[in-house]
Amino acid sequence: MIAPSMLSADFAHLADEADVVTGAPGVGADWLHVDVMDAHFVPNLTLGLPVVQSLLAATSVPIDCHLMIEDPDRWAVGYAEAGAHNVTVHVEAARDPVALAANLRAAGARAGLSVKPGTPLEPHLETLRHYDTLLVMSVEPGFGGQSFMPEVLDKVRAVRRMVDTGHLRLLVEIDGGINADTIEAAAEAGVDCFVAGSAVYGADDPARAVRALREQVLTASPHRHWSA
Repeated sequence: MIAPSMLSADFAHLADEADVVTGAPGVGADWLHVDVMDAHFVPNLTLGLPVVQSLLAATSVPIDCHLMIEDPDRWAVGYAEAGAHNVTVHVEAARDPVALAANLRAAGARAGLSVKPGTPLEPHLETLRHYDTLLVMSVEPGFGGQSFMPEVLDKVRAVRRMVDTGHLRLLVEIDGGINADTIEAAAEAGVDCFVAGSAVYGADDPARAVRALREQVLTASPHRHWSA
């Protein structure tokens, strides 16, 4: 699965930017990744629920909301209620991530949990049993255009083994520095869904960039059977 990151899109033309990567299933974007930042949890401020609601009305591509915010226990459910397909919160910010996962699912969304590059997985394995998606950050969250941190692939490999052996039921997602030079290593490690920002929206032809990234994944990944 390829999820173009709207953080790298033209904010003045988000509907058009969503449309340019939309295509037939298996050809265009599988999800559109929307980063919500509050200038507190991360040192950047982007967009919020009203813009997400407008984007939901403008596209049929499932919206993948990544909430880099303080107090997601209070705010995250609103994104699910608005119609976001997957709502991801940070384990470093959630007060009660198990209850929050249940509330997100009750509101109609998949529940996603994200970990920063320096956050170990081991203390959160039991919590992950309540989630549908694990988003492994391969850069420090807050800004697009950063360089990929290959050391996080050890986390991907570890959780991939747990998924393959049935100990967890998760879609494994990665975000940060994903491009033609890094996507194959992430695929080989066991990632299912790849968030790509500048590699898509910085290309002359974003739709072609999505197709090219998908072709690399299909060549490199032993895990080719996903459910969007």
